[in-house]
Amino acid sequence: MTPLKVGDMLYLCSPHQILFALDAATGKEKWRFDPGLKTDPSFQHVTCRGVSYHESAAAAAAKDESAQRALPACARRVILPVNNGHLFEVDAATGQRCAGFGNNGDLDLQHLQPVTTVGEYEPTSPPIVTDKIIVMAGAVTDNYSTREPSGVIRGFDVETGQLVWAFDPGSATPNAIPDDHHTFTSNSPNSWAPAAYDAKLDLVYLPMGVKTPDIWGGNRTPQDERYASGLLALHASTGKLAWFYQTVHHDLWDMDLPAQPTIADITDRNGNVVPAIYAPAKTGNIFVLDRRTGTPIVQAPEQPVPQGAAEGDRVSPTQPYSQLTFRPAKNLSGADMWGATMFDQLACRVIFHRLRYEGPFTPPSENGTLVFPGNLGMFEWGGLAVDTDRQLAIANPIALPFVSKLVARGPHNPIQPPENGQGGTGTESGIQPQYGVPFGVELNPFLSPIGLPCKQPAWGYVAALDLKTNQVVWKKRIGTVRDSAPVPLPFKMGMPMLGGPMTTAGHVFFIGATADNYLRAYSTDTGEELWRARLPAGGQATPMTYEANGKQYVVIAAGGHGSFGTKLGDYVIAYALPDK
Repeated sequence: MTPLKVGDMLYLCSPHQILFALDAATGKEKWRFDPGLKTDPSFQHVTCRGVSYHESAAAAAAKDESAQRALPACARRVILPVNNGHLFEVDAATGQRCAGFGNNGDLDLQHLQPVTTVGEYEPTSPPIVTDKIIVMAGAVTDNYSTREPSGVIRGFDVETGQLVWAFDPGSATPNAIPDDHHTFTSNSPNSWAPAAYDAKLDLVYLPMGVKTPDIWGGNRTPQDERYASGLLALHASTGKLAWFYQTVHHDLWDMDLPAQPTIADITDRNGNVVPAIYAPAKTGNIFVLDRRTGTPIVQAPEQPVPQGAAEGDRVSPTQPYSQLTFRPAKNLSGADMWGATMFDQLACRVIFHRLRYEGPFTPPSENGTLVFPGNLGMFEWGGLAVDTDRQLAIANPIALPFVSKLVARGPHNPIQPPENGQGGTGTESGIQPQYGVPFGVELNPFLSPIGLPCKQPAWGYVAALDLKTNQVVWKKRIGTVRDSAPVPLPFKMGMPMLGGPMTTAGHVFFIGATADNYLRAYSTDTGEELWRARLPAGGQATPMTYEANGKQYVVIAAGGHGSFGTKLGDYVIAYALPDK
């Protein structure tokens, strides 16, 4: 979770979507709002990446105290997505529900969904909010079945919650709004990561996933994949398509776009200002597009990829390879296998040679396929941080292979879900049922017998990109195994991360994210580590910074991450330079 600062208040949410308002200078709690989420072990996600904010024109114009006191309730409002498929609005000053929005401040996002099982549709990222519209997307349970909710993207009136438009990526007519006798399209590709918005163009940019089940696609039609695994640009006021750019064809690896794309105006070598958007992908590619048209600014030519799909499936003959990339320079080999002990290394090499692996995009198989970049991706939801003054981007790519193994149907692997209707698997790793298709799948990180990655370090980096030349300026390992290894290895290994960096105008950037419990500060110019603070729990969040009463604060949520295995906690911590 990354807090949101408005005025002298911080707004933030817990994994169970309890909404807090804090004094930005002191951290003192002003109010809290509990939406009453009741979780279940079948929930695949229990998380809240943040909240959104809206203020009326009258509130924006109210400069003095008397004008502000005269404002009606909910002239300033906070928008909270909840994992059970609801969206709440509360007054930003009091935390009281906005009575005119939905049903007493509560909007049911399950309306017109083909499946309404709680936990199968989860809005885990804050929506985009324009002056009039809330643009809401959400996660759909990965790899459960062929009968799941729609990944439909919707625009709601910010004050009433009235549905204004819909874009259903799996429908033949995406903008059609169903009635009480028809629903949105089951299993439409979904957008679970944060979106971005260009107010001048009135375009919202949504990173798209694939139609689930993810790891077998023999049942998918061209219509199913028309807007899958790529960047979708919609007119925020109407929901009409502006453009779509696909980053993976016929995705069989869950290689969706996992991060909020970054908007930046870049001056190229010829002095031209280019309105760009940067979309980091799990594949390690960074796709750079003209955000007006979706035309590539950095070329991404199609290249042949390994063939030989599982029975009943197919593989795209080529995939786009951006020329701006952190993808591996070469394929892995037995010599790349690593271990904390000789036994560990030997075991990893034996396992490696038993798996199918022909480089990126090796198709899933019943024998077991090494997936590298892995299902977690080289980029995750943290995204990039851009210093627009210096035309630099800070990235934190990771390098953690996964293993996927298709499991054919049989007596202990039925094709239909259980009759009790239990939804979800409660996890994105381990055995995934994929009901309705010929195979289940087992997904796991490629780890040694003692639980460390089989690939030799590093497993995570921080790096700077020159956005004028699209060249890597520097790249350095980040993190140790202090908080994750069964044996003490305190040296810098380069750790996997969940969360992103944050840059400042002082040529410093901050990052938590690593699997060890630290918040670190680095020089944007050189990559030199300048400072670190020990966190009481895992810092799997993107930090933020703000000024209050003349002092600059850096804030991070240290809550840990369940599936990442870091220490759990309930901390929000602010740092600042000492007073002089």
